Amino acid sequence: MPSQRALAQVVLHQRQKTVPFEYKSIEAHHLYLVKIGVVMSEDSNNIDRRTMLKSLTAGAIYSIAAPSIVQAKSSMSPVDFPSISEDVSPQSLAINESFWARVAPFYDTAQGIVNLEHGYWGKMSRPVQEDFVANTRKVNTELSYYARKHYADDQIISSNKVAEALGAKNEELVLTRNATESIHNLIRQYNALGPNDAVLYTDIDYPSFKDTMQWLATSRNIEAVEVVLPAQADQKQILDTYIETFDKHPNLKLMLLTHVSNQHGLVLPVAKISAIAKLRGIDVICDCAQSWGLLDFNIHDLNVDWAGFNLHKWIGSPVGVGALYMKNGSLSKISPYPGESDPDNTKANARVHTATVNFASILTIPAAIDFHQRIGGKNKEARLRHLRSLWVNEARKMPHIEVLGALDDESASGMGAFRLKGKTSLQDAQALQKRLEYEFGVFTVVRVGLDSGCCIRITPQVFTCANDMSQLVLALKNLA
Repeated sequence: MPSQRALAQVVLHQRQKTVPFEYKSIEAHHLYLVKIGVVMSEDSNNIDRRTMLKSLTAGAIYSIAAPSIVQAKSSMSPVDFPSISEDVSPQSLAINESFWARVAPFYDTAQGIVNLEHGYWGKMSRPVQEDFVANTRKVNTELSYYARKHYADDQIISSNKVAEALGAKNEELVLTRNATESIHNLIRQYNALGPNDAVLYTDIDYPSFKDTMQWLATSRNIEAVEVVLPAQADQKQILDTYIETFDKHPNLKLMLLTHVSNQHGLVLPVAKISAIAKLRGIDVICDCAQSWGLLDFNIHDLNVDWAGFNLHKWIGSPVGVGALYMKNGSLSKISPYPGESDPDNTKANARVHTATVNFASILTIPAAIDFHQRIGGKNKEARLRHLRSLWVNEARKMPHIEVLGALDDESASGMGAFRLKGKTSLQDAQALQKRLEYEFGVFTVVRVGLDSGCCIRITPQVFTCANDMSQLVLALKNLA
Protein backbone atom coordinates (compact mmCIF):
# COMPACT_ATOMS: atom_id res chain seq x y z
CA MET A 1 0.00 0.00 0.00
CA PRO A 2 1.47 3.45 -0.88
CA SER A 3 2.53 5.81 1.89
CA GLN A 4 0.37 8.82 2.75
CA ARG A 5 3.00 11.18 1.33
CA ALA A 6 3.35 9.16 -1.89
CA LEU A 7 -0.40 9.09 -2.31
CA ALA A 8 -0.61 12.84 -1.83
CA GLN A 9 2.13 13.28 -4.45
CA VAL A 10 0.20 11.21 -6.99
CA VAL A 11 -3.01 13.13 -6.36
CA LEU A 12 -1.24 16.50 -6.56
CA HIS A 13 0.48 15.51 -9.81
CA GLN A 14 -2.80 14.50 -11.38
CA ARG A 15 -4.60 17.66 -10.26
CA GLN A 16 -1.80 19.91 -11.53
CA LYS A 17 -2.14 18.28 -14.95
CA THR A 18 -5.86 18.86 -15.14
CA VAL A 19 -7.13 21.80 -13.07
CA PRO A 20 -5.68 24.87 -11.36
CA PHE A 21 -5.08 24.12 -7.68
CA GLU A 22 -3.86 26.35 -4.89
CA TYR A 23 -1.85 23.72 -3.00
CA LYS A 24 1.49 23.56 -4.83
CA SER A 25 3.58 21.64 -2.33
CA ILE A 26 3.13 17.97 -1.57
CA GLU A 27 3.03 18.63 2.16
CA ALA A 28 0.35 21.31 1.89
CA HIS A 29 -1.71 19.21 -0.45
CA HIS A 30 -1.41 16.20 1.87
CA LEU A 31 -2.81 18.30 4.73
CA TYR A 32 -5.69 19.34 2.47
CA LEU A 33 -6.42 15.73 1.51
CA VAL A 34 -6.48 14.77 5.19
CA LYS A 35 -8.88 17.62 5.86
CA ILE A 36 -11.37 16.59 3.17
CA GLY A 37 -11.06 12.89 3.91
CA VAL A 38 -9.37 11.64 0.74
CA VAL A 39 -6.43 10.42 2.82
CA MET A 40 -6.29 9.92 6.56
CA SER A 41 -3.97 10.95 9.31
CA GLU A 42 -2.44 7.93 11.02
CA ASP A 43 -4.84 8.06 13.99
CA SER A 44 -7.98 8.52 11.92
CA ASN A 45 -10.59 5.80 12.06
CA ASN A 46 -13.74 7.37 10.61
CA ILE A 47 -13.32 6.09 7.04
CA ASP A 48 -12.65 2.83 5.29
CA ARG A 49 -9.10 3.84 4.42
CA ARG A 50 -8.29 0.74 2.42
CA THR A 51 -11.38 1.19 0.25
CA MET A 52 -10.66 4.84 -0.42
CA LEU A 53 -7.02 4.13 -1.24
CA LYS A 54 -8.13 1.44 -3.66
CA SER A 55 -10.41 3.96 -5.34
CA LEU A 56 -7.59 6.47 -5.58
CA THR A 57 -5.08 4.09 -7.06
CA ALA A 58 -7.70 2.90 -9.54
CA GLY A 59 -7.88 6.44 -10.88
CA ALA A 60 -11.47 7.05 -9.84
CA ILE A 61 -10.78 10.28 -7.97
CA TYR A 62 -7.68 12.13 -9.09
CA SER A 63 -8.26 12.05 -12.86
CA ILE A 64 -11.75 13.48 -12.80
CA ALA A 65 -11.12 16.78 -14.55
CA ALA A 66 -10.38 15.17 -17.91
CA PRO A 67 -11.90 11.69 -18.13
CA SER A 68 -10.59 9.60 -20.99
CA ILE A 69 -12.66 7.43 -23.26
CA VAL A 70 -12.13 3.69 -23.44
CA GLN A 71 -13.74 1.91 -26.36
CA ALA A 72 -14.57 -1.75 -26.52
CA LYS A 73 -11.69 -3.63 -28.14
CA SER A 74 -13.81 -4.78 -31.02
CA SER A 75 -17.16 -3.96 -32.47
CA MET A 76 -20.00 -5.89 -30.90
CA SER A 77 -23.32 -6.71 -32.45
CA PRO A 78 -26.47 -7.77 -30.63
CA VAL A 79 -25.68 -11.30 -31.84
CA ASP A 80 -22.88 -11.34 -29.24
CA PHE A 81 -25.22 -10.21 -26.46
CA PRO A 82 -25.22 -12.53 -23.42
CA SER A 83 -28.16 -14.88 -23.48
CA ILE A 84 -31.03 -14.41 -21.04
CA SER A 85 -32.81 -17.52 -19.88
CA GLU A 86 -36.60 -17.36 -19.80
CA ASP A 87 -36.42 -19.09 -16.42
CA VAL A 88 -34.55 -16.19 -14.82
CA SER A 89 -36.72 -13.42 -13.38
CA PRO A 90 -35.82 -9.75 -13.93
CA GLN A 91 -35.24 -9.44 -10.18
CA SER A 92 -32.76 -12.32 -10.18
CA LEU A 93 -31.01 -10.98 -13.27
CA ALA A 94 -30.80 -7.52 -11.70
CA ILE A 95 -28.37 -8.70 -9.03
CA ASN A 96 -26.27 -10.84 -11.38
CA GLU A 97 -23.13 -8.68 -11.65
CA SER A 98 -21.53 -11.15 -14.05
CA PHE A 99 -24.34 -10.69 -16.58
CA TRP A 100 -24.23 -6.89 -16.44
CA ALA A 101 -20.45 -6.95 -16.68
CA ARG A 102 -20.97 -8.60 -20.08
CA VAL A 103 -23.49 -5.93 -21.05
CA ALA A 104 -21.18 -3.03 -20.14
CA PRO A 105 -18.68 -3.56 -23.02
CA PHE A 106 -21.46 -2.76 -25.47
CA TYR A 107 -20.99 0.86 -24.34
CA ASP A 108 -17.92 3.09 -24.65
CA THR A 109 -16.75 4.00 -21.16
CA ALA A 110 -15.39 7.27 -19.77
CA GLN A 111 -12.56 6.58 -17.32
CA GLY A 112 -11.53 8.75 -14.38
CA ILE A 113 -14.99 9.61 -13.07
CA VAL A 114 -17.95 7.71 -11.68
CA ASN A 115 -20.73 9.26 -13.72
CA LEU A 116 -24.08 8.95 -11.94
CA GLU A 117 -25.80 11.61 -14.05
CA HIS A 118 -27.39 9.67 -16.88
CA GLY A 119 -30.77 11.39 -16.65
CA TYR A 120 -29.68 14.15 -19.06
CA TRP A 121 -29.52 11.84 -22.04
CA GLY A 122 -28.69 8.17 -22.49
CA LYS A 123 -25.60 6.65 -24.02
CA MET A 124 -25.96 4.83 -27.32
CA SER A 125 -24.76 1.25 -27.30
CA ARG A 126 -21.97 0.48 -29.75
CA PRO A 127 -24.28 -1.21 -32.30
CA VAL A 128 -26.60 1.80 -32.19
CA GLN A 129 -23.69 4.22 -32.40
CA GLU A 130 -22.30 2.40 -35.43
CA ASP A 131 -25.72 2.49 -37.10
CA PHE A 132 -25.92 6.21 -36.37
CA VAL A 133 -22.49 6.83 -37.89
CA ALA A 134 -23.46 4.84 -40.99
CA ASN A 135 -26.70 6.80 -41.30
CA THR A 136 -24.83 10.08 -40.87
CA ARG A 137 -22.49 9.12 -43.71
CA LYS A 138 -25.43 8.11 -45.87
CA VAL A 139 -27.28 11.38 -45.35
CA ASN A 140 -24.12 13.43 -45.73
CA THR A 141 -23.34 11.64 -48.99
CA GLU A 142 -26.79 11.67 -50.60
CA LEU A 143 -27.90 15.02 -49.16
CA SER A 144 -31.11 16.54 -50.51
CA TYR A 145 -31.55 13.80 -53.11
CA TYR A 146 -32.18 11.36 -50.29
CA ALA A 147 -34.03 13.83 -48.06
CA ARG A 148 -36.52 14.85 -50.75
CA LYS A 149 -37.07 11.49 -52.38
CA HIS A 150 -36.71 8.77 -49.72
CA TYR A 151 -36.54 10.18 -46.20
CA ALA A 152 -40.32 10.44 -45.75
CA ASP A 153 -40.74 6.70 -46.24
CA ASP A 154 -37.90 5.89 -43.83
CA GLN A 155 -39.28 8.34 -41.28
CA ILE A 156 -42.60 6.49 -41.34
CA ILE A 157 -40.79 3.22 -40.65
CA SER A 158 -39.12 4.75 -37.61
CA SER A 159 -42.34 6.35 -36.38
CA ASN A 160 -44.24 3.09 -36.72
CA LYS A 161 -41.46 1.30 -34.82
CA VAL A 162 -41.97 3.66 -31.88
CA ALA A 163 -45.74 3.27 -32.03
CA GLU A 164 -45.43 -0.50 -31.99
CA ALA A 165 -43.03 -0.44 -29.03
CA LEU A 166 -45.40 1.83 -27.08
CA GLY A 167 -48.51 -0.12 -28.01
CA ALA A 168 -49.99 2.84 -29.88
CA LYS A 169 -51.58 2.99 -33.29
CA ASN A 170 -49.37 4.37 -36.03
CA GLU A 171 -51.56 7.42 -36.61
CA GLU A 172 -51.47 8.29 -32.89
CA LEU A 173 -47.69 8.78 -32.80
CA VAL A 174 -45.63 11.69 -34.13
CA LEU A 175 -41.84 11.96 -33.91
CA THR A 176 -40.50 15.15 -32.37
CA ARG A 177 -37.09 16.37 -31.27
CA ASN A 178 -37.70 15.78 -27.58
CA ALA A 179 -40.38 15.49 -24.92
CA THR A 180 -40.13 19.21 -24.18
CA GLU A 181 -41.24 20.06 -27.69
CA SER A 182 -44.09 17.57 -27.41
CA ILE A 183 -45.35 18.76 -24.02
CA HIS A 184 -44.98 22.47 -24.81
CA ASN A 185 -47.08 22.06 -27.95
CA LEU A 186 -49.80 20.20 -26.04
CA ILE A 187 -49.98 22.87 -23.34
CA ARG A 188 -49.82 25.90 -25.63
CA GLN A 189 -52.33 24.52 -28.12
CA TYR A 190 -54.89 23.26 -25.61
CA ASN A 191 -58.09 25.08 -26.58
CA ALA A 192 -60.81 23.85 -24.20
CA LEU A 193 -60.45 26.37 -21.38
CA GLY A 194 -63.31 28.59 -20.28
CA PRO A 195 -63.28 31.82 -18.24
CA ASN A 196 -63.85 30.09 -14.87
CA ASP A 197 -61.61 27.07 -15.40
CA ALA A 198 -58.32 26.26 -13.67
CA VAL A 199 -55.18 24.34 -14.58
CA LEU A 200 -53.10 22.11 -12.31
CA TYR A 201 -49.42 21.23 -12.02
CA THR A 202 -47.15 19.86 -9.29
CA ASP A 203 -43.91 20.92 -7.62
CA ILE A 204 -42.24 17.73 -8.92
CA ASP A 205 -43.00 18.63 -12.56
CA TYR A 206 -40.23 19.69 -14.93
CA PRO A 207 -39.55 23.41 -14.24
CA SER A 208 -40.04 24.46 -17.88
CA PHE A 209 -43.44 22.76 -17.98
CA LYS A 210 -44.52 24.47 -14.77
CA ASP A 211 -43.58 27.80 -16.34
CA THR A 212 -45.63 26.96 -19.44
CA MET A 213 -48.65 25.98 -17.34
CA GLN A 214 -48.37 29.30 -15.50
CA TRP A 215 -48.12 31.08 -18.86
CA LEU A 216 -51.26 29.28 -20.05
CA ALA A 217 -53.20 30.38 -16.98
CA THR A 218 -52.01 33.98 -17.28
CA SER A 219 -52.70 34.19 -21.01
CA ARG A 220 -56.25 32.86 -20.51
CA ASN A 221 -56.81 34.89 -17.32
CA ILE A 222 -57.65 31.78 -15.29
CA GLU A 223 -56.44 30.17 -12.07
CA ALA A 224 -53.25 28.10 -11.82
CA VAL A 225 -53.16 25.55 -8.99
CA GLU A 226 -49.96 23.91 -7.76
CA VAL A 227 -49.98 20.58 -5.91
CA VAL A 228 -47.15 20.13 -3.41
CA LEU A 229 -46.27 16.48 -2.85
CA PRO A 230 -44.40 15.27 0.25
CA ALA A 231 -40.61 15.17 -0.08
CA GLN A 232 -40.91 11.44 0.64
CA ALA A 233 -44.12 9.76 -0.52
CA ASP A 234 -45.80 6.46 -1.28
CA GLN A 235 -48.54 5.70 -3.82
CA LYS A 236 -51.40 6.25 -1.38
CA GLN A 237 -50.09 9.61 -0.21
CA ILE A 238 -49.67 10.77 -3.79
CA LEU A 239 -53.17 9.66 -4.82
CA ASP A 240 -54.77 11.15 -1.70
CA THR A 241 -53.04 14.48 -2.35
CA TYR A 242 -54.45 14.66 -5.86
CA ILE A 243 -57.96 13.69 -4.76
CA GLU A 244 -57.86 16.34 -2.03
CA THR A 245 -56.81 18.93 -4.62
CA PHE A 246 -59.58 17.87 -7.01
CA ASP A 247 -62.08 18.29 -4.18
CA LYS A 248 -60.82 21.77 -3.34
CA HIS A 249 -60.82 22.93 -6.96
CA PRO A 250 -63.91 21.64 -8.78
CA ASN A 251 -63.21 24.10 -11.60
CA LEU A 252 -60.08 22.22 -12.74
CA LYS A 253 -60.09 21.57 -16.48
CA LEU A 254 -56.52 20.60 -17.41
CA MET A 255 -53.69 19.03 -15.49
CA LEU A 256 -50.06 18.22 -16.20
CA LEU A 257 -49.20 14.82 -14.75
CA THR A 258 -45.61 13.60 -14.53
CA HIS A 259 -45.01 9.86 -14.75
CA VAL A 260 -41.49 9.94 -13.26
CA SER A 261 -40.19 13.12 -11.66
CA ASN A 262 -36.95 14.44 -13.10
CA GLN A 263 -35.91 15.71 -9.66
CA HIS A 264 -35.89 12.51 -7.61
CA GLY A 265 -37.32 9.69 -9.70
CA LEU A 266 -40.67 9.46 -7.89
CA VAL A 267 -43.18 7.35 -9.84
CA LEU A 268 -46.75 8.61 -9.78
CA PRO A 269 -49.83 6.34 -10.05
CA VAL A 270 -50.72 7.92 -13.37
CA ALA A 271 -53.50 5.52 -14.40
CA LYS A 272 -55.35 5.88 -11.08
CA ILE A 273 -55.00 9.66 -10.97
CA SER A 274 -56.06 9.94 -14.61
CA ALA A 275 -59.13 7.74 -14.08
CA ILE A 276 -60.33 9.98 -11.24
CA ALA A 277 -59.52 13.12 -13.22
CA LYS A 278 -61.53 11.94 -16.22
CA LEU A 279 -64.59 11.28 -14.03
CA ARG A 280 -64.40 14.92 -12.96
CA GLY A 281 -63.95 16.28 -16.48
CA ILE A 282 -60.26 17.07 -16.08
CA ASP A 283 -58.06 16.54 -19.13
CA VAL A 284 -54.57 15.10 -18.59
CA ILE A 285 -51.29 15.83 -20.36
CA CYS A 286 -48.73 13.21 -19.27
CA ASP A 287 -45.01 13.94 -19.11
CA CYS A 288 -43.15 10.70 -19.88
CA ALA A 289 -39.82 12.39 -20.60
CA GLN A 290 -37.97 10.30 -18.01
CA SER A 291 -40.13 7.22 -17.77
CA TRP A 292 -40.06 5.24 -21.01
CA GLY A 293 -37.16 2.78 -20.77
CA LEU A 294 -36.56 3.61 -17.13
CA LEU A 295 -39.83 1.79 -16.49
CA ASP A 296 -41.35 -0.96 -18.59
CA PHE A 297 -44.87 -0.05 -19.72
CA ASN A 298 -47.04 0.64 -22.75
CA ILE A 299 -49.24 3.63 -23.40
CA HIS A 300 -52.45 1.88 -22.40
CA ASP A 301 -51.06 1.30 -18.90
CA LEU A 302 -51.23 5.06 -18.30
CA ASN A 303 -54.87 5.71 -19.30
CA VAL A 304 -54.06 9.12 -20.81
CA ASP A 305 -55.03 10.83 -24.05
CA TRP A 306 -51.82 12.83 -24.57
CA ALA A 307 -48.20 12.18 -23.65
CA GLY A 308 -44.70 13.30 -24.57
CA PHE A 309 -41.66 11.02 -24.65
CA ASN A 310 -37.89 11.05 -25.07
CA LEU A 311 -36.07 8.30 -26.90
CA HIS A 312 -32.61 9.70 -26.20
CA LYS A 313 -32.77 9.10 -22.45
CA TRP A 314 -33.57 5.48 -21.55
CA ILE A 315 -34.32 3.98 -24.97
CA GLY A 316 -30.78 4.81 -26.14
CA SER A 317 -31.36 6.63 -29.42
CA PRO A 318 -29.11 9.45 -30.64
CA VAL A 319 -29.77 12.84 -29.06
CA GLY A 320 -32.65 14.78 -30.56
CA VAL A 321 -35.42 12.19 -30.79
CA GLY A 322 -38.75 12.41 -28.99
CA ALA A 323 -42.36 11.47 -29.60
CA LEU A 324 -45.85 12.85 -29.15
CA TYR A 325 -48.79 10.54 -28.46
CA MET A 326 -52.33 11.69 -29.18
CA LYS A 327 -55.07 9.11 -28.69
CA ASN A 328 -57.54 8.72 -31.53
CA GLY A 329 -60.53 10.97 -30.92
CA SER A 330 -58.63 13.44 -28.70
CA LEU A 331 -57.35 15.88 -31.30
CA SER A 332 -60.18 18.44 -31.15
CA LYS A 333 -58.96 19.94 -27.87
CA ILE A 334 -55.40 20.47 -29.17
CA SER A 335 -55.31 23.04 -31.96
CA PRO A 336 -53.06 22.47 -34.97
CA TYR A 337 -49.68 24.13 -34.81
CA PRO A 338 -50.03 27.80 -35.89
CA GLY A 339 -50.12 27.87 -39.67
CA GLU A 340 -50.97 24.19 -40.00
CA SER A 341 -54.42 23.09 -41.18
CA ASP A 342 -56.46 20.12 -40.01
CA PRO A 343 -60.15 20.89 -40.58
CA ASP A 344 -61.23 17.33 -39.84
CA ASN A 345 -59.11 16.94 -36.68
CA THR A 346 -57.54 13.73 -37.89
CA LYS A 347 -53.83 14.58 -38.24
CA ALA A 348 -51.72 14.22 -35.11
CA ASN A 349 -48.69 15.40 -37.07
CA ALA A 350 -50.42 18.74 -37.67
CA ARG A 351 -49.88 19.50 -33.95
CA VAL A 352 -46.11 19.88 -34.36
CA HIS A 353 -43.80 21.48 -36.88
CA THR A 354 -40.24 20.29 -36.35
CA ALA A 355 -38.87 21.57 -39.67
CA THR A 356 -35.42 20.14 -40.51
CA VAL A 357 -34.29 17.47 -38.08
CA ASN A 358 -31.22 15.28 -37.73
CA PHE A 359 -32.17 12.73 -40.38
CA ALA A 360 -29.58 10.21 -39.19
CA SER A 361 -30.98 10.27 -35.64
CA ILE A 362 -34.45 9.43 -36.92
CA LEU A 363 -33.08 6.63 -39.13
CA THR A 364 -31.33 5.11 -36.10
CA ILE A 365 -34.51 4.73 -34.03
CA PRO A 366 -35.17 1.09 -35.06
CA ALA A 367 -31.65 0.06 -34.01
CA ALA A 368 -32.07 1.79 -30.65
CA ILE A 369 -35.40 0.12 -29.92
CA ASP A 370 -34.05 -3.26 -31.01
CA PHE A 371 -31.12 -3.02 -28.61
CA HIS A 372 -33.34 -1.80 -25.78
CA GLN A 373 -35.62 -4.78 -26.35
CA ARG A 374 -32.63 -7.10 -26.51
CA ILE A 375 -31.85 -6.14 -22.91
CA GLY A 376 -35.55 -6.26 -22.10
CA GLY A 377 -37.63 -3.47 -20.62
CA LYS A 378 -38.41 -5.42 -17.45
CA ASN A 379 -34.77 -6.42 -17.04
CA LYS A 380 -33.56 -2.85 -17.45
CA GLU A 381 -36.12 -1.52 -14.98
CA ALA A 382 -35.20 -4.17 -12.39
CA ARG A 383 -31.46 -3.53 -12.78
CA LEU A 384 -31.81 0.23 -12.38
CA ARG A 385 -34.06 -0.18 -9.35
CA HIS A 386 -31.46 -2.51 -7.82
CA LEU A 387 -28.64 0.00 -8.39
CA ARG A 388 -30.73 2.67 -6.67
CA SER A 389 -31.34 0.36 -3.72
CA LEU A 390 -27.59 -0.16 -3.25
CA TRP A 391 -27.09 3.45 -2.23
CA VAL A 392 -30.52 4.37 -0.88
CA ASN A 393 -30.64 1.52 1.64
CA GLU A 394 -27.31 2.64 3.06
CA ALA A 395 -28.03 6.37 2.88
CA ARG A 396 -31.21 5.99 4.93
CA LYS A 397 -29.08 4.75 7.82
CA MET A 398 -26.98 7.94 7.80
CA PRO A 399 -28.32 10.66 10.11
CA HIS A 400 -26.79 13.45 8.04
CA ILE A 401 -28.43 12.35 4.74
CA GLU A 402 -32.02 12.99 3.63
CA VAL A 403 -33.17 10.63 0.86
CA LEU A 404 -35.95 12.08 -1.27
CA GLY A 405 -38.72 10.53 -3.36
CA ALA A 406 -40.15 7.05 -2.99
CA LEU A 407 -41.14 5.45 0.30
CA ASP A 408 -42.48 2.26 -1.27
CA ASP A 409 -41.36 0.05 -4.16
CA GLU A 410 -44.18 1.14 -6.48
CA SER A 411 -43.11 4.77 -6.17
CA ALA A 412 -39.45 4.04 -6.91
CA SER A 413 -37.52 4.00 -10.18
CA GLY A 414 -33.80 3.74 -10.90
CA MET A 415 -33.45 7.48 -10.30
CA GLY A 416 -33.11 8.92 -6.82
CA ALA A 417 -32.02 12.03 -4.95
CA PHE A 418 -30.67 13.19 -1.62
CA ARG A 419 -29.34 16.21 0.22
CA LEU A 420 -27.62 16.94 3.50
CA LYS A 421 -30.24 17.35 6.20
CA GLY A 422 -31.16 20.99 6.68
CA LYS A 423 -29.26 22.03 3.54
CA THR A 424 -31.98 22.88 1.01
CA SER A 425 -30.76 26.01 -0.78
CA LEU A 426 -29.37 26.13 -4.30
CA GLN A 427 -26.00 27.20 -2.89
CA ASP A 428 -26.03 24.18 -0.56
CA ALA A 429 -26.78 21.79 -3.42
CA GLN A 430 -24.15 23.33 -5.70
CA ALA A 431 -21.49 23.05 -3.00
CA LEU A 432 -22.47 19.43 -2.39
CA GLN A 433 -22.25 18.57 -6.08
CA LYS A 434 -18.76 20.03 -6.23
CA ARG A 435 -17.63 18.08 -3.19
CA LEU A 436 -18.88 14.83 -4.66
CA GLU A 437 -17.08 15.51 -7.93
CA TYR A 438 -13.76 16.97 -6.79
CA GLU A 439 -13.27 15.18 -3.49
CA PHE A 440 -14.77 11.79 -4.24
CA GLY A 441 -14.77 11.44 -8.03
CA VAL A 442 -18.56 11.03 -8.30
CA PHE A 443 -20.35 13.16 -10.89
CA THR A 444 -23.96 14.13 -10.14
CA VAL A 445 -26.34 16.99 -10.91
CA VAL A 446 -28.26 19.59 -8.91
CA ARG A 447 -32.04 19.56 -9.31
CA VAL A 448 -34.32 22.48 -8.47
CA GLY A 449 -38.06 23.01 -8.31
CA LEU A 450 -39.16 20.87 -5.37
CA ASP A 451 -41.15 22.83 -2.80
CA SER A 452 -38.95 21.29 -0.08
CA GLY A 453 -35.74 22.58 -1.64
CA CYS A 454 -32.89 21.64 -3.94
CA CYS A 455 -31.22 18.24 -4.12
CA ILE A 456 -28.63 16.05 -5.80
CA ARG A 457 -29.97 13.55 -8.33
CA ILE A 458 -28.38 10.11 -8.67
CA THR A 459 -28.97 8.34 -11.97
CA PRO A 460 -27.08 5.13 -12.85
CA GLN A 461 -27.31 3.27 -16.15
CA VAL A 462 -27.27 -0.38 -17.16
CA PHE A 463 -23.49 -0.27 -17.60
CA THR A 464 -23.02 1.11 -14.07
CA CYS A 465 -21.54 -1.52 -11.76
CA ALA A 466 -22.12 -2.21 -8.08
CA ASN A 467 -18.62 -0.90 -7.26
CA ASP A 468 -19.60 2.51 -8.65
CA MET A 469 -22.51 2.63 -6.23
CA SER A 470 -20.15 1.60 -3.42
CA GLN A 471 -17.98 4.61 -4.18
CA LEU A 472 -21.04 6.84 -3.84
CA VAL A 473 -21.92 5.23 -0.52
CA LEU A 474 -18.37 5.78 0.71
CA ALA A 475 -18.62 9.43 -0.30
CA LEU A 476 -21.96 9.84 1.49
CA LYS A 477 -20.49 8.41 4.70
CA ASN A 478 -17.70 10.97 4.59
CA LEU A 479 -19.95 13.96 3.99
CA ALA A 480 -20.86 13.96 7.68
